[in-house]
Amino acid sequence: MPNAVPEETMSQPPAKEETLLEWAAPSRPFKRRSRDFYTTLIAIAALLGVILFLIEGFMPVLLIISLLFLFYVLSTIEPETITYKITSFGIRVEQSLTPWDMMGRFWFTKRFGSELLIIEVFRLPGRIELVIDPAVKPKITSVISKHLTHEEIPPSLMDKFSLRLSKLLPE
Repeated sequence: MPNAVPEETMSQPPAKEETLLEWAAPSRPFKRRSRDFYTTLIAIAALLGVILFLIEGFMPVLLIISLLFLFYVLSTIEPETITYKITSFGIRVEQSLTPWDMMGRFWFTKRFGSELLIIEVFRLPGRIELVIDPAVKPKITSVISKHLTHEEIPPSLMDKFSLRLSKLLPE
């Protein structure tokens, strides 16, 4: 039996998960928007909706309306505070664990005034974005650097497009 597992390996209990670092923060970056922002957004969506209605019909208009509603809800309802843990097995967000072998590089960025830890993962959607407290940033860097490479990737085409688009809209 060449593929047999040695007896001493079978009798050992699995390693216990140890918490290396833990913090509580909002579940996503959040920024309250002004009335001017929503007015501009609705005007752009209406114009795009009319154009798409003339070209394709009613279905693209429904898509625009549903995306506009989703954006409105995410911009008005404040996120809940959740617990993030860096453990010996990986990164745990509430009860969901992403193991170290499923992660690549990590880096930090800011969005809507919140400090974010971005981790590249080898599954969809390709990234994990965690809101962090700036006070724990050095601790996070030292703990995660033992498992992952600290390297910021250049922004993708979609990142560049969304950044330019957001600069055109009012605050």
